[in-house]
Amino acid sequence: MIITRFVTFSSILALTLADGMAREKDEAFQGVQQSVQERTGKAVRWEQDEAARAANLQDARMLLRKPLTVNSAVQIALLNNRNLQATFEDIGLSAADLREASTLPNPTFSGSLRVPNRPPSAADYELGAAIDFLNILTLPLRRRVAQDQLRAASLRVADETISLVADVKSVFYTLQGAQQLLGRLKLVVETSAAALQLAQAQHGAGNINDLALAQQQATYSQSRLEVATTEAEIRQDREKLNELLGVWGPDTDWTVAGNLPPVPASDPSSGRLEKLAVSQRLDLAAAYSEVVTLVNALGLAKSFRFFGVLDFGFDYEEQTDSQAIRGPDVTVTLPIFNQGQPRIARSESALRRAERRLEAKAIEIRSTVRALQDQMASKRQIAHYYQSELLPERIAILNGTLLEYNAMISGPFDLFIVKRDEADAERNYVEAARDYWITRAQLERAVGGNLEPRQRQDGKSQPVSNQTGKRSRLGKIK
Repeated sequence: MIITRFVTFSSILALTLADGMAREKDEAFQGVQQSVQERTGKAVRWEQDEAARAANLQDARMLLRKPLTVNSAVQIALLNNRNLQATFEDIGLSAADLREASTLPNPTFSGSLRVPNRPPSAADYELGAAIDFLNILTLPLRRRVAQDQLRAASLRVADETISLVADVKSVFYTLQGAQQLLGRLKLVVETSAAALQLAQAQHGAGNINDLALAQQQATYSQSRLEVATTEAEIRQDREKLNELLGVWGPDTDWTVAGNLPPVPASDPSSGRLEKLAVSQRLDLAAAYSEVVTLVNALGLAKSFRFFGVLDFGFDYEEQTDSQAIRGPDVTVTLPIFNQGQPRIARSESALRRAERRLEAKAIEIRSTVRALQDQMASKRQIAHYYQSELLPERIAILNGTLLEYNAMISGPFDLFIVKRDEADAERNYVEAARDYWITRAQLERAVGGNLEPRQRQDGKSQPVSNQTGKRSRLGKIK
């Protein structure tokens, strides 16, 4: 009866702990979902069974049927990227560690049977039971450390998700710009082909020499080479995006919608972006959480530095004369030679290392934001210069040359040259706009999300957020 009750109690306790681990894991991933939603406006789902996998794949394929935009490409990657799904399992591993840290130790049962070699022949047997009492004493502190580690894992997973968003945007803008650039290059090829055809006709009539014909031939060959190079780059960019989207086979037959978006007239200020980055970078929050974990671990090491083994138990022995001897059993390790100094020194060194890395990470983030902000402003100015000044000038020159050609003042080669120059200016604008949007995606990654952060409407706090603004033994990072 006692054994039956013990087994029943153990089963109920195990089920309770399993439910607790599932709850901790779900809450941690909900924090990841909220952080990603607030920073990108996109949804992420964890595939923990085949039904979830099928739902993600179905949603991704629905988006793949339409021409891809940067937003739909990001959403497909968040649903279908295999590396991201593998990263989500870090939360499951940390949740399992938390369950391990929250579980009472199993008791240890022992027994022995001794039979004498001469009368009296009654056997002597001994039974014992013990439990690691030190493990029970340290359980609350170990649980706190494991909770901090789960939180840090959630922050790292959310940061990896934000990093994937930036990678998808960069590759998408590269591909979109290359496709738009290809259209401009093909226009240059058509212009060069027309110029070459005219040059061949004039060379046959003896109106131009071999050098002039060779120059037109070289210009045409160069334009064809640029088209071939760009087409090869497009194929490579598509494969990069296929990898990020997690697609293969027929699912790779997607198309890209439209051209690059117009470059905005202004960008957010650098000082505000630095503060935004420090407040919402999730890898910085993970580094801070690691410091908190090590602080708690150091406290645990110092509190129990003199205890290596502390087992409490009960011992029962029945001797050959039927006399029973029973009583408590205690096992204690005396701290004579090792008083926990190595553990404490190691914990202190690990804490100082984590503090220095946290400070270095904050400095690196600020520097990266400033550098990318400067690059983005420069790219925007270049794009605006082409769009507002050089392109209108080239178009005006083309229109004027066309009027002179119609008036038989300028020759056809003059018109071809001016048309090539106008197409080159358009190509340079496309390259500048592409570089701007790639730099902007990198800056969004540097600040940990959108340059204009989204505000929650329910007013609730998020489980996964950046806590580096709180005061600790480090002072303030901001």
